[in-house]
Amino acid sequence: MFERFTHGARATVKGAVAQAERVGAGSVTEEHLLLALLEQEGSRASFALAALGLSGRGASLDASFAEARRRGGLTKADTEALAGIGIDVDTVVGRVEGAHGEGALAAGRSGRRWWSGHRPFTPGAKTILERSLRVALGRGDRFIGEEHLLLALTATPGTVADVLAEHGATHATVHRALYGPEAEGQGYAKAG
Repeated sequence: MFERFTHGARATVKGAVAQAERVGAGSVTEEHLLLALLEQEGSRASFALAALGLSGRGASLDASFAEARRRGGLTKADTEALAGIGIDVDTVVGRVEGAHGEGALAAGRSGRRWWSGHRPFTPGAKTILERSLRVALGRGDRFIGEEHLLLALTATPGTVADVLAEHGATHATVHRALYGPEAEGQGYAKAG
């Protein structure tokens, strides 16, 4: 599959590994893929991210990810849904952190694999890479570019897609920014 990756998509994957190394993560996550995409310049994905106002907002996205990790991976939408049935997530998190220490629910941020230098990709990150292939095939493209990675990140349910949506980058808005309104609906059926 990696032979189909463009130079920019390969740089994004390498950038995701660098992101994981920078924060001392034991593995490469979907979050690292997105943060690496934000660092790329001159690609369709970077232009789409700029059009959606996400260029230069890595710190804001990172803060949203940190808050979601603190809540055990729950996004704002999850928190609001639980509040709708009477569960105050902030109170629960506060009690857990009071008993077990700050960041007790933020699993998976340690365990650095310093002895091998290799950081494996999480199942979620692998899913994004696989889905990017399906997105490309659904569009009839013979390559996998950063734009396909970005679309896969928005189309795969989870924290990254939710944080992107909180910042105004849904699958539909990213698709529109990449391909224009006339391409609406193209590639959706085969991509997922």
